[in-house]
Amino acid sequence: MWQDIEAEVDLLNFGVVARAAAGLIRAAKGAPLTIGISGGWGAGKSTLVKLIGAELVAKPGEDQGAALVLLNFNAWLYQGYEDARHALLDVVTDRLLEQVKSDETLLQKVKAFAKRIKVLKAVRFFAPVASHVAAGTALGGPVGALVGAVSGLVTATGELADRQEQFKAVQSAYSELEPELKELVDAKKERSLPKEIQGLRDAFEELLKELDVTLVVLVDDLDRCLPNTAISTLEAMRLLLHVKRTAFIIAADENMIRGAVKAHFKGVEIEEGQVTSYFDKLIQVPLSVPRLGVNEVKAYLVLLFADLAERTGSIDHKTHFQGRKVILDKLKKSWEGGFDSELFTKAFGDVAHLIAAELDIADQLAPLLVASEEIGGNPRLIKRFMNNLMLRRTIAADMDLTLPFAELVKVQLLERCATAVAFEFLAKAVASSQDGKAVFFKAVEESGVKGEAYVAPDPSWEGSFYEQWVGLSPQLADVDLRPVLHLSRDRALGLASYDELSTQAKKVLAAAATVDGESHALVAQLRALGEMEAAKLLKRLIRQARAEQWSDSSIRRCFNCPAAFDQLGVQLAAGLAEIPVPKVTTVILPLLAEKSWAAQLLAKWAADTTASPSVKGYFRAKSKKK
Repeated sequence: MWQDIEAEVDLLNFGVVARAAAGLIRAAKGAPLTIGISGGWGAGKSTLVKLIGAELVAKPGEDQGAALVLLNFNAWLYQGYEDARHALLDVVTDRLLEQVKSDETLLQKVKAFAKRIKVLKAVRFFAPVASHVAAGTALGGPVGALVGAVSGLVTATGELADRQEQFKAVQSAYSELEPELKELVDAKKERSLPKEIQGLRDAFEELLKELDVTLVVLVDDLDRCLPNTAISTLEAMRLLLHVKRTAFIIAADENMIRGAVKAHFKGVEIEEGQVTSYFDKLIQVPLSVPRLGVNEVKAYLVLLFADLAERTGSIDHKTHFQGRKVILDKLKKSWEGGFDSELFTKAFGDVAHLIAAELDIADQLAPLLVASEEIGGNPRLIKRFMNNLMLRRTIAADMDLTLPFAELVKVQLLERCATAVAFEFLAKAVASSQDGKAVFFKAVEESGVKGEAYVAPDPSWEGSFYEQWVGLSPQLADVDLRPVLHLSRDRALGLASYDELSTQAKKVLAAAATVDGESHALVAQLRALGEMEAAKLLKRLIRQARAEQWSDSSIRRCFNCPAAFDQLGVQLAAGLAEIPVPKVTTVILPLLAEKSWAAQLLAKWAADTTASPSVKGYFRAKSKKK
C-alpha cells in the first residue's frame, strides 16, 4: 500500500519546478515575494510545496545573506474554529518566538508584536459593538458573549437564580476579553483599525530586519476549507503580504478559491473578472502543477511497483535507488520518449525480470490512466487505484482465490472508468453463462487481433476507452470472471440472479445514473417504463450511491424514482437507512421533509446523538416551527 499523502520522494519529476521556485525566493534577497501554486484536487500541490520547502532547507541562504525561517501553515486544520481569521497571525508569532527563545531582547520584541495582534483583534471585535447592539443583531466571539450577557442581566425579570446565572456569564465573558479591553481603554483617541493594521505591518517588518531573517510561509490545503475559512485566511495573509523579508507560497485550486469568493460575496453583484482578480492580486508569480502525460504516468507506475518490490523483498534498496535515478533522469527529457522495456531493463539490471509482469502492466495501463476522464493522469487517483488493487489482491489470497494479477488489474480498470451500465453489461454476461465467461469477449478480442475495426458489443460499450481496454493484455474470453467480479461486488450485480432490464430501461438507467438531481424529463420517462422497471432502476441507483459512499449527488438522483411512483419511496427509505448517521448531510433532509414514507427515517436521524452539528441544528429548527 502507498500512503495517500504528500510524497517525500519526488516520483513525478516535480523537483525541476521546486528548484525554480526556491531559486526565485533566494534570488529575491529579502524582497517580498508571493508564489501561487495552482492545480486540481490530487494533482500534487502539497507534494510540490513540500519539495520547495525541502529545497530551501537543503540550500537555505546561498547568495541571500539572511537566514530563511520556514513556516508550514495548513489552513484546513483551523476549519470550524471561531478564530480561523487570526490563526495565521498566531502561528507566525509562535514560529518567531521559537526562533528567538534564546535572545531575551528579541524575545521581548516578538512578544510586543504578539501584543499588537491581540490589540488588533480587540479593535476588530470592539469597534462594531455599538452598531450591532443598536440594531439588535447577534454578536459572536467574546465581545458578543459580553454584550449578550449584560443585556440579559439588565432585562432579566425572572427569579434571582436566573439573574445570578446571568452575572456569572458577564464575569466569564469579561475575563476572556479583559486584556484587549484594557488596551482599548488605555489607547489614544486616534487609534483606529487602519492605523493598527499599518502599525502591525511596520512592526513585523522591523522585527524581521532585526532578526536578519526572511520568513517563508508555505500555505497548503486552502482549497479544502469552507468558503468563510478560506477567505478569512486570505484576509489574514493580506496583513503580512508584500512586507520586506517575507515570501509566501500559496497552494490552492483556483476554481475552489473562485467559488469561495463568490460564496463570500453572495447577494452582491460581482463580475467574473473581479472574482478572478481577488486571488490574482495576492500572487506575483503563478505556477501550475505540471500535468502528467503518458510517459510521466508510466514512470510513476514503474516507480510505485519498484517501491512495493523493495518492501516485499523482491529487490534490494540499492537496486531500487539506482533504478529510480535512471528513470527520473530520463523524465527530465520525457518528450524524447523511450519509456520502454529497454529503459526499465537498464534501470533495474539483472533483477528486472523479477518485476517484469508489473513493468508490462505499467506500460499498458499508462495511456488509459491518462486518457480516462475518471482518472486523467491524477497522481492521487492513480495511487488510490493502486492501493485498491493491492487490497483486493490481499483479500483474494485470504479467500484462497488464485487470480492472476493482470486479470485483477484489467477488471478493476474497467470498474473504475466505465459507466455503471457498461460494467453491469459485463456482469450480466458473466451471470448468464454456465462457466462464468463473458461470451461477447471472443468476438471483440479476435477482431482486435486481426486489426479489424472495433464493434461495440452493446451501446454502453461505445467509445475509445472500451476499444483500448479490450486490447489490453490479458485476453479474457476464456477466463472465468466470477471470482474477479466477486471482489468487485460493490458495483457488480449479484451473480446468482439478474433482474433483466428492457432496452428502453437500459437507456433510462444510463441517463438516471448521471443526473445530479430531480429531472422532470427523467421522471416522465420512468413513468412510461412502469413501476416494475422503475423499481429495478432504483435498486441499481441505490447500489451506485452505496459505491459512491452516499455522496449527495448520488442520493439526489435516486429521488426521481419515487417522484414517478410514490410507492417506491419505501424502497428508497430502506436504502437511505444504510447511511451512517454521522455522514447524513443537510442537503438531502429538505428532500425528505414532506414525504410520508420518510417520516420514520427522519425521526430516527433526529433522535440519533451521533448526527453532525448541522443536522442536529436542522432538526432543532424544524421542531421550533411546529
